[in-house]
Amino acid sequence: MAKKEQNKNYKVIAENRRARYDYAIESDLECGIMLMGSEVKSLRTGQSNIAESYAAVEDGELWLTNAYIAPYDAGRTFGHEERRKRKLLVKQKELVRLGNATQREGMTIVPLVMYFNDRGLVKLKIAIAKGKKLHDKRATEAKRDWGRQKQRLLREGV
Repeated sequence: MAKKEQNKNYKVIAENRRARYDYAIESDLECGIMLMGSEVKSLRTGQSNIAESYAAVEDGELWLTNAYIAPYDAGRTFGHEERRKRKLLVKQKELVRLGNATQREGMTIVPLVMYFNDRGLVKLKIAIAKGKKLHDKRATEAKRDWGRQKQRLLREGV
């Protein structure tokens, strides 16, 4: 069989690996993000962090707060603020669903991955999540450890 051709434009910029540990992910959604030119150029060099960031619905719009994008060195004149609020682009139906989940059900909107898609556009995968308690985190860790131990036993052929 012929191998599927890898997409050359797809590239992960930043990943929030801690989110799956701290939150129980209910559903996820891909959305666009409004950026300045210097921010996109900085992202192409891979200088960003979304670990401490979150998204919130404010005044009928979805905003990404506290995401770090390093300043672009060559664009000092028309640079950008590193941790400014950035507007996220979603359909109205999704916006209503996200607003209901955060206000009524006590959920949080957590960014999971920021990446360049196949067309070279910056996209952000966000998730509706509920915070885990300490015992939930322990249970997840125990389940993961048991999975590793099971794989080890199968490999050894006991």
